[in-house]
Amino acid sequence: MSEFRFRAVEEASKRLPIEVESPGKQTSEYYGNKVFDRKQMARYLSRTTMKIITDAIDEGKTLPREVAEHVAVGMKQWSMEMGVTHYTHWFQPLTDGTAEKHDSFIDYADVPGGDIIEKFSGKLLAQQEPDASSFPSGGIRNTFEARGYTAWDPSSPAFIVNDTLCIPTVFISYTGEALDYKTPLLKALSAVDRAAVDVCKLFDSSVKKVNSFLGWEQEFFLVDTALYHARPDLKLTGRTLMGHESAKNQQLEDHYFGAVPLRVAAFMREVEFEAYKYGIPLKTRHNEVAPNQFEIAPIYGETNLAIDQNLLVMSIMDKIATKHHFKLLLHEKPFAGVNGSGKHNNWSLGTDTGIGLFTPGKTPNENLMFITFIVNAMMAVYKNNALLKASIMTANNAHRLGANEAPPAIISVFLGSQISSALDKIENSSEDDDITVEELQKMKLGVAHIPEVLIDNTDRNRTSPFAFTGNRFEFRAVGSSANCSTAMIVLNSVMAYQLVSFKNEIDKKMNSGLKKEEAIYETLRLYIKESKAIRFDGNGYSNEWKEEAEKRGLDCETSVPLVIDNYTSEKTLKMFESIGVMNERELEARNEVKWETYTKKIQIEARVLGDLSMNHIIPVATKYQTSLLDNVYKLNCVFESEKAKVLNEHDIALIEDIAVHISGIKTNVDAMVEARKIANRIENIREKAIVYHDTVLPFFDIIRYHIDKLELIVDNEMWPLPKYRELLFVS
Repeated sequence: MSEFRFRAVEEASKRLPIEVESPGKQTSEYYGNKVFDRKQMARYLSRTTMKIITDAIDEGKTLPREVAEHVAVGMKQWSMEMGVTHYTHWFQPLTDGTAEKHDSFIDYADVPGGDIIEKFSGKLLAQQEPDASSFPSGGIRNTFEARGYTAWDPSSPAFIVNDTLCIPTVFISYTGEALDYKTPLLKALSAVDRAAVDVCKLFDSSVKKVNSFLGWEQEFFLVDTALYHARPDLKLTGRTLMGHESAKNQQLEDHYFGAVPLRVAAFMREVEFEAYKYGIPLKTRHNEVAPNQFEIAPIYGETNLAIDQNLLVMSIMDKIATKHHFKLLLHEKPFAGVNGSGKHNNWSLGTDTGIGLFTPGKTPNENLMFITFIVNAMMAVYKNNALLKASIMTANNAHRLGANEAPPAIISVFLGSQISSALDKIENSSEDDDITVEELQKMKLGVAHIPEVLIDNTDRNRTSPFAFTGNRFEFRAVGSSANCSTAMIVLNSVMAYQLVSFKNEIDKKMNSGLKKEEAIYETLRLYIKESKAIRFDGNGYSNEWKEEAEKRGLDCETSVPLVIDNYTSEKTLKMFESIGVMNERELEARNEVKWETYTKKIQIEARVLGDLSMNHIIPVATKYQTSLLDNVYKLNCVFESEKAKVLNEHDIALIEDIAVHISGIKTNVDAMVEARKIANRIENIREKAIVYHDTVLPFFDIIRYHIDKLELIVDNEMWPLPKYRELLFVS
C-alpha cells in the first residue's frame, strides 16, 4: 500500500497543465449559445408565443397548456440544429443534486413501413413521469406507489449538455406534494413577491413586481486524482477521516489571493469557457485561504435561475476537473486543521422599477423604504433564527460551522455602524426626523499617485452568519455542497411572512386613525426594540458571544438532528402554510429525509473509519512495531545488557507508544461498532439520528487522535495513506 502511495505522489508531482483550447473570440460572441434563452426564443418562436412565455415569466401569468406545443416545435428545431438527439427533464430531488432520464427524439412515423422520425411534442415538454418511489420522499411515496410527475419550469431556460436537451422542471408526487427543492422555492419566491409589492406600494404605487436575487460564492478544493484514489476515506465519504495536519498549512496566510497555480488556472479557464456557453456570468476566480482551496463566483441573478446555474456549474466543474487530473471536493470540511468550504449566498430584493430594496435611497421616502425592508429582514431573522440554522445544518456543514473559519452555529445579524446608528436614531426619535445613510465616504491615503479610496457604508464581519454588506445580506453559513434552495426557501419565506405581518400592522394602525408615516415609524420602532437580540457586530468566534447569545434567547443548539426539529415546530408550520409554500405533510417528509440522510452519512463514515483502522492502520503500525522489537532483540544479542538498555531506550519508548495507540484504536473501534449496532435497531428515524449523533459520532475524534499520533511515529515509507503535506501541496 505504501508503494501505491508513493507512486501516486510521484504521478501527481509530474502533472503539467493541460492546454485549454481558446474560444478564439470574445466572450460575448458565444455567451449563452447552449441555452434556449430569450434571444433564441425570439428566433424560433412566433411573436404571439414569445409574448405569452415572457408574460408568464415576468408577470406570473398562467401559461396555457397549448402554448407548450408551439414552444416544443421551436425548442426541438433549435436543439437539433445544435446536434441534439435526446431530451430530459432536469430536476432537483431531495438529494442535494440533480436527476435526469434521457429519451431519444426518435419515434415511429405515422405511416406504414416502420420508418422513424424525430418527434418532440408539447406534452413531452410539459410533463414526464419518473419513478417517485426511487427518490427520497420521507414516506410520501411507498415502494409500491411509483407514480410522480415532473413539470416544465419556463422561468429557467432549457439548455444543452453534450447531445441532450435539458429542461428544468419541478418534481411532485401523484398526490401533489413537492418531492424536490424547486417547487417550494418557486412558491417562496412568489410569496415574497406578493408581500414585498404590498409593502412597496406604501412608498411607490408604481411597483408591480419584486424579484429575489442571489449571488453565490462557490468554494472548493482540488486534489490530484492519483492521491484521491489512494485515500479510501476521501473516495467514500468526501472527507479525510484521519491525517495529521501538515507542519505548514495555512498559518502563513500566503495562499489567499495568491497566484493561481498553473494547473488550476487551466482548469478554471475551461470552467469559465463552458459556463459562459450556458449563460452563467462567472466573474471572479481566486485562491481561498486553505492550500488547494479556491473560489469562483458569478454576477448576481434572479434566485431561481441562479440556483439552477450553480447546480449546473458544480456538474461542469466535476467533469472538467477529471479531464485535468483533479478531483473536485465540495465537502464542507475535507481536511482537518484548515478552513472548510462554504457557499456564501448574497441575497437581495429588487423592484421592477429598478430599486434595490436593501440599497440606501437618495430621498427621505426612499430611505424610509430602505430602512423598512432592512428592519423587516432583521425581524424575520430574529423570529426564525433557529429555522434559518436548520436550513443550512447538515452532517457535512456541522464540521465547518464555528470552527474559527466560518460563522458560528448561532444566527445573528451584522449591520455595521452606519445602519445601526440609523436604527438607533429611529428608536429614539420622531417621524419628523429625516433618515440619512451615507453611501460612500472618501479616504485619502497620503500617497500622491494613489487615488482616493471610497469607503462603503458598512464594514465587513467575516464571523457573522448573516451580514449586511451595503446593498444585500450575505448568508455566509450555507455549505459548499448544498443546493442553495434550502436556504433560499426559508429566507424568502420568512421574509414574506414578516412583510405580511408588517403590512397588516400598518393597515391596522391606519384604520385606527394614524397617518401612514406615523404608523410606519411607530411599527419600525417596536420592531427595532424587539429584534435587538439578533444584532451583533462583534467576534462571533468568541466564547463570550456564545454565552451572550444564550442569554439573549438565540438558538445555540449544535446537534444536527435536534436543529432539524425546527422545520416542524408549530411556529414554522403556521408560517409555511399561511403563505402557501409547504404543508405539514411536506415538512414532516423533508425532516424524515434529513434525519435519514444524516444517519446514513455518519453510518458510512463509521464503517469506513473502522475498516481503515483495522485493515490499514493497525497492520502497518504492528509491522513497524515488530521491526522495532526485532532491532531491540538484535541489539541485546550484540551488546552487553547495560549498553543495550541505553541503545534500546528510544525504541522501547516507541514500542510502548505504538502499543498504547493500537489499543486505543482497537478498543474504540469495537465500542463504535457496538454503538452502531444498538443505533441500527432503533426504528424511529429521528431517534436513530439522535443516537448516531450522541453515541457513534463521538468516537470519530478519539479514534482519529490515536491514528494521527501513529502517523508521526510509524516509518514514513510504511505509512499506507497519502499525508496532508502530499494531498494539499501538489498542484
